Amino acid sequence: MIYLDYQATTPLAPEARDAMLRWLDGPDGLGFGNPHSPHKMGRQAAAAIELARDRVAALFPPGGKVIFTSGATEAINLAIRGSGSAGTVSVSAIEHAAVLDTAKSAGKCHELNVAKDGQCNTKQDVPADTRLVAVMQVNNEIGTIQPTIDWHRKAKEANALYLCDAVQAYGKMEVTAADMIAISAHKFHGPKGVGALWIRGGLELDEVQTGGGQENGLRAGTLSPALIAGMGAAALEAKERMAADADHVAQLWHRARDIFADWDVNGSEDARYFGNLSLRRKGIDVNRLMSECRTIMFSAGSACASGSGRTSHVLKAIGLSDKQSKNTIRLGFGRYTTMDEIEKAATAINAAAAEQL
Repeated sequence: MIYLDYQATTPLAPEARDAMLRWLDGPDGLGFGNPHSPHKMGRQAAAAIELARDRVAALFPPGGKVIFTSGATEAINLAIRGSGSAGTVSVSAIEHAAVLDTAKSAGKCHELNVAKDGQCNTKQDVPADTRLVAVMQVNNEIGTIQPTIDWHRKAKEANALYLCDAVQAYGKMEVTAADMIAISAHKFHGPKGVGALWIRGGLELDEVQTGGGQENGLRAGTLSPALIAGMGAAALEAKERMAADADHVAQLWHRARDIFADWDVNGSEDARYFGNLSLRRKGIDVNRLMSECRTIMFSAGSACASGSGRTSHVLKAIGLSDKQSKNTIRLGFGRYTTMDEIEKAATAINAAAAEQL
């Protein structure tokens, strides 16, 4: 099988797995301590968490604090709900459902329109009562890099906070400046079930999840040393390999683009993360294509919305019709994808598509 669904989840890095194993040991290994306990085992587990916190923080802007969560969805909920309830939350029309749905359920929500190239239009204004602006750094469905610097500035001019969903950017490029940044470990070769919210220095949030007062009183619940250690190791590896990883995915993208020369790319071909290739071709039945290429793991859209039967809100936002959206596939690749795999997969998908035309 060839795995090309990196936007859905990434393979666990060997370094992350090794870091986790110590904290999964049973009674003989003594690595299972509660990090909130005052005894030696608890203190050792707590030390492992703080080491991982430093490693995760190293890929964020200077200053601020890292709050560990169960993933980006919880981090986003903490950011939106914990930053207040009065006023409007302005979000780009191509945000992940974790942002869109949370903003809508938290009160007044205003959607910011997006240009055909997949970038959130910076010439539009936000409502006068906007309290929070949320624009992601890299879109999960089409890979476009958003003008986050401009949106951060516009949020400041409106006296609003700025939240950035950096799930698809963290560990792959420099993370944008913001008031709050959400990430998820399994999108940069860490384990599932753990993520973080970075909060700039001086910003105070309300507690959303009550309980034992862990994580600076912002996120109650016993932390997992194993998951967090794995996340820290993945962050350290991502920092050390960022430039090499970026060069590698760019080479893969350009080779795949050559093979898919007859397909149209969704979103900008320049302002994008090259580990995401969203393509469409007129007349293609994507379900049939996926069935015929069942040994290749790729997506017909965002994995988070798969099975819903709804047209992608991202593809709608950039002006594609329902038919064009249904002609779309997404290939996601990264650190562990080889050139041979890209060539074999792209050639096979292209050949299967040609049989339909």
